[in-house]
Amino acid sequence: MRRRWYAKRFLHPSIVAPYEYIFIWDQDLGTETFDAEEYIKIVKKHGLEISQPGMDITRGAKTYDINVRVSDNEMHKSTSAGGCGTDVHRRPCSGFVEVNSPVFSREAWTCVWHMIQSDLVHGWGLDWNFWRCVDDPEEQMGVVDVQYVAHHEGFTLGDSGDVDGSRWKVRLRASDEFRMFNARMQDADDKAQAAAHLVRSEAAPRS
Repeated sequence: MRRRWYAKRFLHPSIVAPYEYIFIWDQDLGTETFDAEEYIKIVKKHGLEISQPGMDITRGAKTYDINVRVSDNEMHKSTSAGGCGTDVHRRPCSGFVEVNSPVFSREAWTCVWHMIQSDLVHGWGLDWNFWRCVDDPEEQMGVVDVQYVAHHEGFTLGDSGDVDGSRWKVRLRASDEFRMFNARMQDADDKAQAAAHLVRSEAAPRS
């Protein structure tokens, strides 16, 4: 998770501008079946601005149904599996990419970089807001099935064991940061709506 801090400090959009795509991945991914060049070909073919490889849950963990690799598929943008059967047009059933293995276009990364909070270590909540960085989340975000990885869920902050409950403390901190991040995003939305309302009010004809 510390890669978010690293990305904020060292991967400013002006620094990575020469690159078409930015991979911001956790270190606990099994990449034996992954070919980056073939992956990018598929991303370009389908016009994906934010994407991720499919998750092979036979070798690793699953977090969301949308991210699970679909066999015999090239890629997918939505799922009706699990709790998504009643409405595929909501996150995380479509327009969603998980935070552990996102791939951003240069333009999308510029937006995402500005969302990263320097004082929040874990980055929880970012993936629920990636949709803000594309014009059409259900079309420009997707999962590439033919290029897939496995998420081994390594313990990425603190000791690899559970000395003095360290694992639980890290998770509590991550949960707190998730709430803090969501509160900040909501505050930003409220201010944007208030500003838009003010502009409309000032532009309205006076009687």
